[in-house]
Amino acid sequence: MDFKEAAKLGSCLSKDYAEDLFRLLTTYKSISASEAASRLGLHIKTIQDCLEDLYSLEILDREEVYEGKRPYFRYHLKVKEISMMVDLSTFHLKEDATDSRVKMSIREMKNAKARFTTSRSNDYISNIVIWMGEGRSRTERKINLSIPQGKFLFHLPFPTAEPLNITEIMHKAGLDDAHIPEIVDIVDVLIEFEVIERI
Repeated sequence: MDFKEAAKLGSCLSKDYAEDLFRLLTTYKSISASEAASRLGLHIKTIQDCLEDLYSLEILDREEVYEGKRPYFRYHLKVKEISMMVDLSTFHLKEDATDSRVKMSIREMKNAKARFTTSRSNDYISNIVIWMGEGRSRTERKINLSIPQGKFLFHLPFPTAEPLNITEIMHKAGLDDAHIPEIVDIVDVLIEFEVIERI
């Protein structure tokens, strides 16, 4: 199950009426959205959407039937139990992508609309405030940094300095390879906000 499917399932299970709906699904051989909605005292669209989500997750099966000339679906349980397992390793950068990312040369962008705040110990950056927009419509986005990210950005070359690649900056900051994913993540964010430039 991927993360989006797990989120959809979690949303279905977290509904106030979910337990009662599943009780109906286990009691009835098949049930329509209108029958379930009337039993639970809810709007048919609310139940229809939930049943369709459960169908798309292959928890329910459905059959099209006709009442006169008007078709509708009857739903029945396809499974006897529901389990959720999400493989979080899919969020990791692949090794080849990581290799190319850590080799890119970067430095702080000239005239970046950002303020770097150093820690009390003055040996890492604790947060960055980024200004977006102009004049009265200007807004601030504050990003709190993990300590490894803060140490990395403390050693980020200034706009007038020679750029360094991510591996070189990590070495200067005393960081090991275990921190690569979170460093690449913050670098990507700051490139997007035009605080860091990629050379």
